[in-house]
Amino acid sequence: MSRMIGTVSRGVRAPIIRGGDDLVDIVTNCVLEAAKDGGYEIKNRDIVAMTESIVARAQENYVSIDDIAADVRAKFGGETVGVIFPILSRNRFSVCLTGIARGAKKIVLMLSYPSDEVGNHLVSMDAIDEQGINPYSDVLDIKRYRECFGYEKHTFTGVDYVEYYENLVRENGADCEIIFANDARAILKYTDNVLCCDIHTRERTKRLLKAAGAKRVYGMDDIMSAPINGSGYNEKYGLLGSNKATENTVKLFPRDCQGLVEAIQNRLLEKTGKLVEVMVYGDGAFKDPIGKIWELADPVVSPAYTAGLEGTPNELKLKYLADNDFASLSGEELRAAIEDKIAHKTNKQVGQMGTTPRRLTDLIGSLCDLTSGSGDKGTPIIYIQGYFDNYTTE
Repeated sequence: MSRMIGTVSRGVRAPIIRGGDDLVDIVTNCVLEAAKDGGYEIKNRDIVAMTESIVARAQENYVSIDDIAADVRAKFGGETVGVIFPILSRNRFSVCLTGIARGAKKIVLMLSYPSDEVGNHLVSMDAIDEQGINPYSDVLDIKRYRECFGYEKHTFTGVDYVEYYENLVRENGADCEIIFANDARAILKYTDNVLCCDIHTRERTKRLLKAAGAKRVYGMDDIMSAPINGSGYNEKYGLLGSNKATENTVKLFPRDCQGLVEAIQNRLLEKTGKLVEVMVYGDGAFKDPIGKIWELADPVVSPAYTAGLEGTPNELKLKYLADNDFASLSGEELRAAIEDKIAHKTNKQVGQMGTTPRRLTDLIGSLCDLTSGSGDKGTPIIYIQGYFDNYTTE
């Protein structure tokens, strides 16, 4: 075992991306310059990943509060709208809620509890238990919620999201009523016009509401799915995956990315002779043990990737082999036995003790998200080497 370094994930610095920038040129040049600066070679099956943010910015995929309001008004007629299961986020949802409020006469805001779907908690499960509340069936109005839980603030942001969202709605011209429930159908006692704001459970939520007799049911993926007066749009995800850009605009999740990742792959092949995999990544999937946040606020981890990133890992658990199949071996004999086992593994390890099956793009996207962060590192491009290597790779 002469090689001692396995997977390496590097943040690659890039210029600030503006609308209309050529990402094929920029990403390719940044990757080549980083390799020269870092003293490493570009190899087959290395991975180049770029954050969805720079792709959407290059596409100029933005919408304004008034664009959102116009779409909501067109779909719901400017009447009372039930806004259900939004995530608790100033970055992800506040500007969207402002636009939604401007497009309606009244908002009935239904929050899931104890937390939203990505793990932001309004209250703790312990507090719910102490109050004798059943979160699976009990619907709370604002009065009972305050009596039971007071004015809880988010662990990290210090924001009381209940108060924050109510104020946003009222400041933008709509009446506001807030309830707390985990059954989507609870909203139908208040209105039959419903905007489903959940991300990963949205299809089930829509189905339940339609079956229960809701008049108009849309999801965040249906708002801004087409341009309004020349605005940005995302035909597949609408407002899902959007981020606050300014006080009056949001940047949407990028669209039409497949051609971009393939073009970068082809350009790098021309420049280096190496076939490098390329992907666009958004939120990864990992849980903060203190704040309990799961990330995953984007509809998918990767909206586009080259063909070599399709599928799941095909790996054996070395620790299991060492403790079971080869428990009597050590040293060079153990190494040789494990290498032989890896060399003869099949494409699908049916019945073998392997890794938990997850999609490659979800795993790699999480690695990229952790590497780049979301602050001021200035590395919206990630270069990964050795991800597809194993114990036998030299």
